[in-house]
Amino acid sequence: MDQQTKVQVLKDLIRINTANDHEKQAAVYLQRLFKDYGISSQLEEYAPDRDNLVAELDSGQEGPVLVLAGHLDTVALGDRDHWDHDPLSADEVNGDIYGRGSVDMKSGLAAMAITLIELKEAGLPQRGKLRFLGTVGEELGAMGSEQLTKQGFVDDATAMIVGEPTGGDIVYANNGSIGYTVKSFGKSVHSSMPQTGINAVENLAQFVVAEKHAFDDAPASPVLGKPVHSVNVFKGGSQLNIIPDYAEAQGNIRPVPECDNEDCIKRIQQTVDQLNQQPGVQLKLAVRFSFRPVANDPDGEFVQLVKTAHQQAFGSAPAMNVIHGASDASNYIHAVQCPMLLVGAGDWSLAHQVNEHVAVDNYLKVNATYENVAKQYLA
Repeated sequence: MDQQTKVQVLKDLIRINTANDHEKQAAVYLQRLFKDYGISSQLEEYAPDRDNLVAELDSGQEGPVLVLAGHLDTVALGDRDHWDHDPLSADEVNGDIYGRGSVDMKSGLAAMAITLIELKEAGLPQRGKLRFLGTVGEELGAMGSEQLTKQGFVDDATAMIVGEPTGGDIVYANNGSIGYTVKSFGKSVHSSMPQTGINAVENLAQFVVAEKHAFDDAPASPVLGKPVHSVNVFKGGSQLNIIPDYAEAQGNIRPVPECDNEDCIKRIQQTVDQLNQQPGVQLKLAVRFSFRPVANDPDGEFVQLVKTAHQQAFGSAPAMNVIHGASDASNYIHAVQCPMLLVGAGDWSLAHQVNEHVAVDNYLKVNATYENVAKQYLA
């Protein structure tokens, strides 16, 4: 596939509006592209107009299974008046392509799809399988990767690359993410007689104070540090002269392997249980989502292979990074323990921003990196 066609594939994807919904349109576009090059694929519906896409090159020979995974959705477009180029225009200016998802992560998605096409044209792989996963809903709950994990599409994976924007560098570890709600139940009375009621806001405020110390003795990861945690939403009360009978707080935790999701949730539950021992306090914990941390050995064999593949494409060694955000890999790790790296095109700092854009050169070099990895790993 020539460079102009590769750039056009990315532009076509950016021009499909998949902002938090309607991913099927992008999935169908890629399915047709695969079909044009003799690659079979299948749609896996999550909801109406929301389909995941699975494609595969099978050598017919025993061997490793390399999975290239990305998400089809983007965040909301934002106020179009604040963009210098319309977020669905895919305008190319001075070597950069502008548009929502250009960085996060339609550039990675396009580069992965093209990798399958170019390997197919080269009569590869020689052994094992190369699989492509395009998922829905990563930005708001990662429902697509959860569905494909449950359906068994990663059970046989021996290595995986998730195409989040890293500029081509390697992210070898990332935190998980836990979202939770704590509800406080009280008794409503007139504010002139607070002693006869139960103030749900006051009781919930005790939780916010206690939560700050719930992880004081938590073990730290040598790579990711201690779990990051915070309470970020607080709602309670309805009227100035009424003691509130209900309040709720929403918090977020970024677990690490050494203090994993179960341990983190246990610590919050223990905090709630201890406060509930006080007269009049009635708190209830509800976990909204729980994504696991992912940590790889930076000196591992697959990491070294990807470093070599990057150097071949970029002419220099990649940076080795960690991040505190989660990705679809946090779902895939439920099913399989194998190397899972984040490697994609574009500058992470531009993701979700007005005037999001990716450098064409970076996009093409990341595509070359993927192809180098696939050829070497499946040779």
